[in-house]
Amino acid sequence: MFPAAFQNVDMLWVIVFYFVFLPGTGCGSAEGDSCHEVKTAYMMRQIGPVELVPDRPGADDSLRVCVHSGPSCCTSKMEDSYMAAVRSETQQKMRSYSFELKYLIAGQTKAFRETFESLVSFTSNLTSTLFDSAYSALASDCRPLVFQLFSDIKRHISGNSNSTLDNSVRQFYNNLFPLVYRRLLNPGIGRMSPKTYSSPNHDDCLRMTRQDVSPFGPHPRLLVRSLSRALGVGRALSRLLALAGEVVNAAEKVTLSRECGRGLVRMQYCPHCRGMTTLRPCTGLCVNIMRGCLVGVSELGAPWGSLVVLLQRLAATLATSSNHNSMELALLAVRNQVNDGILHAQLHGPRITATVEKVCGPQAAGPKMQTANPATAHISFLSTFPSVTLQRSNKTFAPSVGPAARQRLRPQSRRSFVLKGSRGDKSRSLKKLSREFEGSIQRYRWFFSELPDMLCESEMEVEQHTCWSGQDVIESYAGRVVGSSFKAQKENPELTVRNTDPVLKGAKQRLEQLTQELLVDLGWATKSRGKVKEDEEGGSAQMERGSGDDCDDEDGCEASAMENGDQTGDTSSGRGPVTKDLAPARRPVPPHHLPPPQVGRGSAHMLSIEPLTLATLLLLLLSLWQRR
Repeated sequence: MFPAAFQNVDMLWVIVFYFVFLPGTGCGSAEGDSCHEVKTAYMMRQIGPVELVPDRPGADDSLRVCVHSGPSCCTSKMEDSYMAAVRSETQQKMRSYSFELKYLIAGQTKAFRETFESLVSFTSNLTSTLFDSAYSALASDCRPLVFQLFSDIKRHISGNSNSTLDNSVRQFYNNLFPLVYRRLLNPGIGRMSPKTYSSPNHDDCLRMTRQDVSPFGPHPRLLVRSLSRALGVGRALSRLLALAGEVVNAAEKVTLSRECGRGLVRMQYCPHCRGMTTLRPCTGLCVNIMRGCLVGVSELGAPWGSLVVLLQRLAATLATSSNHNSMELALLAVRNQVNDGILHAQLHGPRITATVEKVCGPQAAGPKMQTANPATAHISFLSTFPSVTLQRSNKTFAPSVGPAARQRLRPQSRRSFVLKGSRGDKSRSLKKLSREFEGSIQRYRWFFSELPDMLCESEMEVEQHTCWSGQDVIESYAGRVVGSSFKAQKENPELTVRNTDPVLKGAKQRLEQLTQELLVDLGWATKSRGKVKEDEEGGSAQMERGSGDDCDDEDGCEASAMENGDQTGDTSSGRGPVTKDLAPARRPVPPHHLPPPQVGRGSAHMLSIEPLTLATLLLLLLSLWQRR
């Protein structure tokens, strides 16, 4: 009885040893009589037709990758299937790791675009109301001009390479000049039938000579300068986000070389040929092969890190209170700049008319309109000036303007338009959106540098006492783990890396070029002898200010920032502190280059004009009366 019991115990230990210890070391061997486990793994992973897997291990001299002196469960056709499968698996892993980054970039690109478009749409409508309320004679014809101007501004902020603010503003004022000349400077011509008395050649002459005549004074130039400075951060952010999306897509679609495919098969599936379907590759082997396969992706690491730092800096600039209002103030100021330009043209009407008649010839005379009485003409003329104040007397020159006329002039007065959405508005403010993006994007600064190692994390999760070295089962990887750079891959013991993917090489060049270009354009770096030197101190300081600003949209920050902007006379450009070496001090502007006195903001629209005297205004009134 006892001998039989001992025999049963011995048989039990044999069964336990077979099912417990052997799976820990590889789950069977191809030197046995069956390839069942290999066929099962082949089928479960959907590598290819199961019929390709032999039932019993044998010798196959046609093997090119998983070469083994003993019997094998693999054939050359299985190797081809393994190579296609392992490439697909690697690219799928890359897509899974980059999904969150891709989603972040796409979502933030859409959010910023919608926010910018909302700002542009609001200020476009606001500028149109200027003509509806103050220049009704121009309203119908100027509405398309305003729409086209702000459409160009929207394209500029979105990063359109074919859109320039200089051309857009120039075209706007070129098309505005004939309307102002015929309907405000020479209102008799403006009331004629355009088909009968408006010559297309004369209007073309006005457009071509507008810059030489300069009817709107310095205001077109000031408008271009303020828009370029304030919208530069938003445009740079849009361009960088667009390029970031392109780079992520290019990295996901990287082409794995045949040498890389052979290395991946040797790492992942060659153990299957010997029946060890659960044995994992050594960590060092995986890192070397992944770094060799994705050397082009790793080369994106440095320029991608610079792009992320610049994105953080731009987001911090938009998130700060003053810079948050800078874009809004610049767009709101379009209305004021256009108004100032028209006022300048009206104040210098006789000179402009005389110059135009010399260059373009006199406009054809038409039938006279009904003559208004002197009082009506006086009020009509003064209605083009909201409130003209003489600096010497400090009194408003409008003695004959009654309460009704004053009421008509009120819509033209300057006010600080605080651009705030309703509390129920689903769109996030630019400030909050920028803060969220700044905190989210910083996690992906080293994404491409660490991606090859992240792909091996799944192989490191399960701790085993043994691993696959690419040739045999060992306890630890004895080979040298090389770096991820292209230069370091020359010493890679597992792969021979000859070149990088040309698509990724082009993406790297675009990253470097655009980052350096935007740093110089924004004034955050200087370029000398073809090299860009970045102002690192200014950038870090700017980001600290951006992340430390606690002013919220509901606290009235916009209004206070607008008041501060008016007191300084300049809107913040969002640049970090510039060192003395990078940006020399601005030279004082000569008196003859100074712009004319600006119209100050307030509840009343006060225009202070030093050289304009009472006699000059009377002469202008008299000349207008004689012309009528």
